Amino acid sequence: MLALQWLENSRRVMAQIEKTQMENIRQAASAMADSIAAKRWVHTFGCGHATLPIEEMYPRIGGFVGFHPMIELPLSFFTHIVGEMGVHQFVFLERVEGYGQQIMKSYSFDKQDTMWLFSHSGINNVNIDIALEAKKMGMTVVAMGSAEEFKDKPTRHSSGRRIFELADIVVDTCVPAQDASVVLKNHVDRIGPISTMAFTTAVWMTICTVAEILIDRGERLYIHPSHNVPGDQTARERLDAALAEYKKRIAGV
Repeated sequence: MLALQWLENSRRVMAQIEKTQMENIRQAASAMADSIAAKRWVHTFGCGHATLPIEEMYPRIGGFVGFHPMIELPLSFFTHIVGEMGVHQFVFLERVEGYGQQIMKSYSFDKQDTMWLFSHSGINNVNIDIALEAKKMGMTVVAMGSAEEFKDKPTRHSSGRRIFELADIVVDTCVPAQDASVVLKNHVDRIGPISTMAFTTAVWMTICTVAEILIDRGERLYIHPSHNVPGDQTARERLDAALAEYKKRIAGV
C-alpha cells in the first residue's frame, strides 16, 4: 500500500533525526534559551511550505512565548494557487536577491536574538539574504533543512553560499533532495513529500529542549494553553497572561 510506504518513509526520517541530530538540536536549543531568557526573541522565517513549521510553533497550544513568526504573505502560497499571489509569483519572488534585505527592514532586532531559518534546499535567495543580514547584526543563526543532501548543489545567491554554510548551527532534517518519497507507476514525479513531517519533528524536539533548559534555569514559561478543555477554569487567564507577555516583548518593555 502506498499509504504505508509514505508512513515508513516518514518514520525512517524521524529515526534518522533522532540518531544523528540530537547534539545539533541541543546546541540550537541552548542558543534559543539564551535569547528567550534575555527577554529577546527567536525569530523564525521560511518560504513556501517552510512556513508551516513556523505556524506550528507559536501561537499554538503547547507553544510558549519567545518565538516570533516572520511570514511574508506573498512567500506562502497556500490560499491562492493561481491568480493573485499564485505559485508562479511565489517561485519568482523567493529567488529575488535583495528581497530578504527589505523584509529585515520591517522588524527590530538585537544581537541577543536568534534567527531560526527553515529551507529544504537552502539555495534560494530570500533565505540567504535573511541569514546574511542576521549575521551582520550579530544574531546566532540556526538553519534547519536537508543540509547533507544539498551540500554539493549550486546556490542561486551571488554570495556563492547556502544558508547551511552561513548558519552557526545546522539541524539536518535528513530528507532526500526530491522530498516527495512515494513512487507511482507510469509517472515521472513522486507523491508523498516528507519535509513537513521532518520539520515539525525537529521543531518540537528543539522547542521541548528549549523548555527543558529554561525550566532547569528557573525561568517561567508563558505557555499558550488549550482553551477547549471543559472544566479548566483558568485557561483563559493563562492565555491572557501569555499574550500579555508577548505584547510586552514586542513593545520592548
